[in-house]
Amino acid sequence: MKKRCWNVKEQIYIDYHDKEWGVPAHDDRLLFEYLILEGVQAGLNWLTVLRKRENFRRAFDNFEPSTVADYDEGDIKRLLSDPGIIRNRLKIRSAVNNARCTMQVIDEFGSFDTYIWGFVGGQTIRHRFERFEDMPVFTDEAEQMSKALKKRGFKFVGPTICYSFMQAVGMVNDHLTWCFRYNEV
Repeated sequence: MKKRCWNVKEQIYIDYHDKEWGVPAHDDRLLFEYLILEGVQAGLNWLTVLRKRENFRRAFDNFEPSTVADYDEGDIKRLLSDPGIIRNRLKIRSAVNNARCTMQVIDEFGSFDTYIWGFVGGQTIRHRFERFEDMPVFTDEAEQMSKALKKRGFKFVGPTICYSFMQAVGMVNDHLTWCFRYNEV
């Protein structure tokens, strides 16, 4: 029996833990997807977002930032009427806004990956937590990322959201040290 950080029973959550969470991601599209989904998750639980993830991918053109950046009011209306996603007006508008900001970052830095991984010096930070209670809600790096993204006009990027994003995309390895994934990622 594999020992996992999370005591979850739903297969979608197990698959996410075992195959995605904490794996270093360097694809701009995937990084944008995680940034948007972490923002959407604010005030909800991650399982709710995971269950709707495929619907989000369909509704948001697979989170291609250049496509989402071109969304207009008609697209926002379409998204607000889509029962397959979380229909929060502020979060939907922020996703479009953040796509535009992401494209500006790509224009300036050559990739979103180069910019975002700069907050950890391009290397995964390996924490050594034995218990979730020891894990911070955010770190200095997440706070710096949050401030920098907000300065660039991004929305729904507070330090806690940024830290969750960093955990998801492998900028930090927060698998508990006894979890089978800790040494794998």
